[in-house]
Amino acid sequence: MRGLCHNLHPVILLGAKGVTEAVIKELKLALDRHELVKIKLSGGDKDERRAQIAELTEATGAEVVQEIGHTASMFLRNEDEPKLALPR
Repeated sequence: MRGLCHNLHPVILLGAKGVTEAVIKELKLALDRHELVKIKLSGGDKDERRAQIAELTEATGAEVVQEIGHTASMFLRNEDEPKLALPR
């Protein structure tokens, strides 16, 4: 999964307001469409970014694939129309 994240560009950008209902809605749509998405987190310290990631995963049910600096990658399987072939 980490290898697949490497070439992705962030599709969700958190601004100064951080995690909002609109951001959560867009993230749900992006996860449904792509399954694997990269998110650019807003500024702040490491604890603030981890809190943002926790809030996003709780709201969407996604799993964190990796977190590097101000960027996080998340995965949520689309059960109706899977996009990524995963090893069993």
